[in-house]
Amino acid sequence: MKCLSLSPLLSPPSLSFSSSIKTPFLVALTSTPSKTHTPKRSSKSAKTLFPTTTTSLPPKKVLVPIGYGTEEMEAVILVDVLRRAGANVVVASVEPQLEIEASSGTRLVADTSISTCSDEIFDLIALPGGMPGSARLRDSEILRKITSKHAEEKRLYGAICAAPAITLQPWGLLRRKQMTCHPAFMDKLPTFRAVKSNLQVSGELTTSRGPGTAFEFALALVDQLFGESVAKEVGELLLMRTAEDNHKKEEFNEVEWSVDHSPHVLVPVANGSEEIEVVTVVDILRRAKVDVVVASVEKSLQILASRGIKLIADKSIDNAAESIYDLIILPGGIAGAERLHKSKVLKKMLKEQGSAGRIYGAICSSPTVLHRQGLLKGKRATAHPSVASKLTNEVVEGARVVIDGKLITSRGLATAIEFALAIVSKLFSHARARSVAEGLVFEYPKS
Repeated sequence: MKCLSLSPLLSPPSLSFSSSIKTPFLVALTSTPSKTHTPKRSSKSAKTLFPTTTTSLPPKKVLVPIGYGTEEMEAVILVDVLRRAGANVVVASVEPQLEIEASSGTRLVADTSISTCSDEIFDLIALPGGMPGSARLRDSEILRKITSKHAEEKRLYGAICAAPAITLQPWGLLRRKQMTCHPAFMDKLPTFRAVKSNLQVSGELTTSRGPGTAFEFALALVDQLFGESVAKEVGELLLMRTAEDNHKKEEFNEVEWSVDHSPHVLVPVANGSEEIEVVTVVDILRRAKVDVVVASVEKSLQILASRGIKLIADKSIDNAAESIYDLIILPGGIAGAERLHKSKVLKKMLKEQGSAGRIYGAICSSPTVLHRQGLLKGKRATAHPSVASKLTNEVVEGARVVIDGKLITSRGLATAIEFALAIVSKLFSHARARSVAEGLVFEYPKS
């Protein structure tokens, strides 16, 4: 099976929304880079953001293998960011079947089986982490042969989280390289070459620490494939943190969100929803032991997300509407937000959520859904810069996350981790949020 066609960097791909999508999905999350200085491989800056029909150069081809227990945030961020940069990304399953269950329960479906990639030549092979996902990759003899030959030919390869220690180390692909990995697996690396940094580039090898460094990892790979100018522009589009807005969160009309039971959260999705935001919110909330239900507003449980990733929801919105939720969170994506707005069932649920004084929120372009349904009246909020001007309420400039009473909003993509951790902090405690952030290897403020 061939990989999905490339989509323009500055706008979502043209999506064909069908109520009977036949192919399952690939899905997953968001993170934010630290300020750790990172050595770079030299590369020529690209003049365009990705190949066009006027160039004779073929698109860069990338392999992202997945298996049972792969970390979904890492897999999805890799695929999403590399596709935004113009790479032709092939997601290959190392399992007998294409569909796999990722580490936090998200079901992913690969584009193809790893066996179909044996004779392919890739510009980059990038391994997501997660356990037992990294071990499943390690145990794939076909993937080992592909990656070993790839490394011998001095082509780019990389791994994140547990994968450097659990997958590449047993294959002998860390020899004479400096590397890093998730703190929980550092003792499995050669002590004299292990580096405690969020990102390490050593020749053709790039390694990184975890979900909280996945954007940094993906952008470093973009830099090496396409050049610094492309990486910089993609980073800006992802709303990466800067020194000025570092962890900037604003809260107004502070109230407690605590409940006397395990919080019950609904994340509705639609064709065109932003996959990074969906997966990041779901992954982090589940890490915090929140009961999360992903519900499709489409006729099918399978939805085609904004970057061509296919996601299988847990329930239909009709079935989900039979329950009451402590919190309803709308993911972004321009086309997805519009389809969420058109769902009569979801509109009724949101209206009841607000009337009952329960919590609700949105990220990226979806605050416009709340605005159009009258749920931002008298509230302070934020949204993606491209739609913030459409909100008539008071938009809080510069904030990455805004909380006003029982409303929470955020800007999108690279703010999704901060958004999800802010929810964890409000539902449980700042200490719980810090604990989850530590597992993600995400720099979280002490207070």
